[in-house]
Amino acid sequence: MASHNLRSAFVVSLMVIAVDSAMAEVDAVGKRLHDAQCISCHAQRFGGDGSPIYLRKDRLIHDDAALRQRVAMCSAQTNAGWLPDEEQHVSNYLAQRYYKFK
Repeated sequence: MASHNLRSAFVVSLMVIAVDSAMAEVDAVGKRLHDAQCISCHAQRFGGDGSPIYLRKDRLIHDDAALRQRVAMCSAQTNAGWLPDEEQHVSNYLAQRYYKFK
């Protein structure tokens, strides 16, 4: 019985590590796309590294759906050429890094 519990705990630990790794991958892909395409425009408009656009008190984005729409709009306006899954990576990165929706 103890060995079964130990195996179960080990499997659960591996699952948690896999989820954490997948989240890190999303961050890496989304961050890379964001940094290559978004920072220069946002820095011109808001100064610094452009992050004030995400941190301002009067932010326009309040949920995941609005964030995905905004990323898609920016992608189209800047001719980024992102595929829907790339837009999703950027949305995930921004949600995790700045927005932290509940």
